[in-house]
Amino acid sequence: MRVVMLGSGNTATVLSELIVKAGHTIVQVVSRNEANAKALASSYLAATAPLASAQFAEADIYIVALHDVALDHVEQIAGLKNKFVVHTAGAVSINVFKDITSTFGVLYPLQSLSKYADHIPEIPFLVDGNNQETMHHVLGFAKTLSDKVIEANDTERLNFHVAAVFVNNFTNHLYALAELFCEKERIDFKALFPLIDETTLRAKSISPFLTQTGPAIRDDIYTLNRHLQALASNPDLKYIYLKLTESIIKHHGKR
Repeated sequence: MRVVMLGSGNTATVLSELIVKAGHTIVQVVSRNEANAKALASSYLAATAPLASAQFAEADIYIVALHDVALDHVEQIAGLKNKFVVHTAGAVSINVFKDITSTFGVLYPLQSLSKYADHIPEIPFLVDGNNQETMHHVLGFAKTLSDKVIEANDTERLNFHVAAVFVNNFTNHLYALAELFCEKERIDFKALFPLIDETTLRAKSISPFLTQTGPAIRDDIYTLNRHLQALASNPDLKYIYLKLTESIIKHHGKR
């Protein structure tokens, strides 16, 4: 398929590489950032255009990989009128395109994407279409990109997005906090890598609820108090520790 990519950030960059590897062609990169658009387009000998332009290249599908806020005003992008358009957002309704075109859908990559990464990770896609025919086309395109393609409506996709924030964004933030704590206390954060790997492995093979360990689930008040004492000089981290401890106790029925 001939593809026009709207956007030049992480999602647009990674998807462009994946799309070309699947045998499709990027014919144009459209972006507010001219330098980024040219950098991305040069990899595929594609044309570029400013986002406000109505002069988009002819293509089979137009992929809008823009920030969610930009999608609030997507009707202002005149070049999308009457095109086959999909967006890549988890928390934005499919219906943002309903006043622009009669053929629209969603191609949401359920993955953390970075244009600076040295590999493309496995990417499940959540897809939707405004009618059965459109869904058929979005599904067909998505299946050329991934072996894991799931039909998901607005509500299902939003719930996946919320869950993704917990397992990725929040978890990564906890890693960052632990790293800063280790630096402050002059201990080696890398010594925790085997523990991180084992926790991830268990989550993939056994329910995380069933594999919960730690002082909170075993009512180890002595250790909890010792940890809180160690965090006395770091009130923000202490607060997070307390809230997560309370959550573990609540969900595992401890008193």
